[in-house]
Parts: sequence; structure tokens; C-alpha cells
Amino acid sequence: MPVHTSESSQGRRGRGVGLGLALVSALAFGGSGVAAKPLIEAGLDPLHVVWLRVAGGALVMLPVAVRHRGLPRRRPALLAGFGLLAVAGVQACYFAAISRIPVGVALLVEYLAPALVLGWVRLVQRRPVTRAAALGVVLAVGGLACVVEVWSGLSFDLLGLLLALGAACCQVGYFVLSDQGSDSGDQAPDPLGVIAYGLLVGTVVLTVVARPWNMDWSLLAHTADMDGTPVAAGLLLGWIVLVATVLAYVTGVLAVRRLSPQVAGVVACLEAVLATVLAWILLGEHLSAPQIVGGAVVLAGAFIAQSSAPARGSAEPVAGGGGEKEWSARGTAA
Repeated sequence: MPVHTSESSQGRRGRGVGLGLALVSALAFGGSGVAAKPLIEAGLDPLHVVWLRVAGGALVMLPVAVRHRGLPRRRPALLAGFGLLAVAGVQACYFAAISRIPVGVALLVEYLAPALVLGWVRLVQRRPVTRAAALGVVLAVGGLACVVEVWSGLSFDLLGLLLALGAACCQVGYFVLSDQGSDSGDQAPDPLGVIAYGLLVGTVVLTVVARPWNMDWSLLAHTADMDGTPVAAGLLLGWIVLVATVLAYVTGVLAVRRLSPQVAGVVACLEAVLATVLAWILLGEHLSAPQIVGGAVVLAGAFIAQSSAPARGSAEPVAGGGGEKEWSARGTAA
């Protein structure tokens, strides 16, 4: 039927745009490390860099918050949850985790989030997920283990692992909360407003944790070394704020709205791959053969996961593909 064909074509276009936004978000988030590392090596505390990142993003998005000043009255729980989990929670838990366990281990545990999102969809939302979606998660997590070479620094500090798992749970909150209101028509909160207030809430929380009044602000007036090349610290901070925070969150939330939390979550695993590649190019941190193979496996997992799910507005299950056998059958109760 012509109408069905038109709707199908529109759905494919919507999913294509969503996938493109998810890739831009992964690239933007992945670029934060290569800009933050020279600042940290120049003398800034990691938590101070995180505070500058979030506070700078909140300042940039402040006009958006003013424009949507009625949003806190209408959706206070959503904004508080986004700020506490998606902004402050992920950052604080991750940085606390890497103070106790190797970065690769913390990153791997944090990116268990796509698997946890699938669990949320299946157990909490009672929606079916397909074998292909589950396979995509398994491949992405397995490939990520190779990218971060988790075997080279394995450590079983219980508190560190729990903090990393906390970061993963907060990242689940990011994907689930980004999805709120995407199917509620005129009542859907504006994603830019959600991000603006989320960054404001995150700034307040991180101010208590990071204590920026103890920061050596003079370091921002100097240069930082990027693989032997001096780069203005202000330029690196600008990249972290405008690209790795504002652009990353905006495209990430819009991607979840067009795809689904679980698909966007798997595609987000590319962040670690892209971060590793950017570190190779800009910081001279060379890739090993297992890292290259792992990156290819993550790409394969992300492709399988996104191709197994229809776009927003489709009548099919969010995590299911047309005619594909579901990973867990629907309940028989009417």
C-alpha cells in the first residue's frame, strides 16, 4: 500500500537521522578525554575539570533554561533525575571509581549500561527484546573489553567496582530519562530545556563535590602539552564545554528520542572506541592488535543492535525487528 510504503520510508529516514545523531554524540563524548588529559597533566585536578565542563555547559545553556523557565514546575522530577544521574552521577561515580581501579576496568563496567537498559526494558517496562538486540550488547561489551585491554590491569577492589557499577546505573538513567515524553505528543518536554536544567542541577551537585574554590585558576591562562604540541588551555576547555558537553548531550538526547534507549546505549559504546582512536591520533597513544579487533567487534555489535530495532513510531516492538524471533516471548495474559 502507498501509505504503508511512505510510513516505512519515513521510519527509515528517522532511524538514519537518529543513528547519525548517536554517532555524533559518541564522537563528541569520546573527544572529552583527549582534551581533558593535557589539562590534568598541566596540574588541574580531574574533578575540577569535570566541574568546569558541566558548569561551562550550564552557562552556555542558561538562555535555553530561561526560555523554558516553566519546565521546572511541570517536570521537576525529570529535571532533578537528569541532573543527578545523567550529569553529576555518571561523572562523580566514574572519577571516584578510577581513583581505586584501573581506567579500563571502570570503563568496561560503566559500559555494561546497554545490557542494563535491555534488562530495564524487559523486566520493568515489560517490553520484548530480540535475540539480535541481545547479541549486539554482548558483542559491544566483549569488544569493549578488548579496546580497554581489561586484562592488563585487572583489579578487584570491591568499592571501586561498585562505584563503576554506580556509573553504569547512572548512565542507564541518562538513556531512560532522555526517552521520557518522546511518545507523549504535545506534553513532551523540550529536550534542550531538559539538558539545560540537567546541567544546572549537575553543576550545583558537583560544586559540593569538586570544591572549585580550591582550583588553581591561573593554569587556564597558560598552555597544556598535547603530544609535544603546546595548546592553549582555554582552547581545550572550550572544546570540552562546547563539543564534549553541550553538543554531546544535545545530540545524545535527540538520538534516544529518535531511536530507543537500548539501541542508543549500544551505539554509545562507540565512545570508548572513538576515544581510543582520538588518543592514538592526538596524544600518540598507539593501538594494539586486540584494540583494533575489539573496535571492529564493537562496531559490529552496534550495527546489529540498531538494525534490529524499528524507528520511533513503528508499530513493532522497540527492540524488535520485523519478523524476527523475540528474545523473550510476550506474556500470555491479555
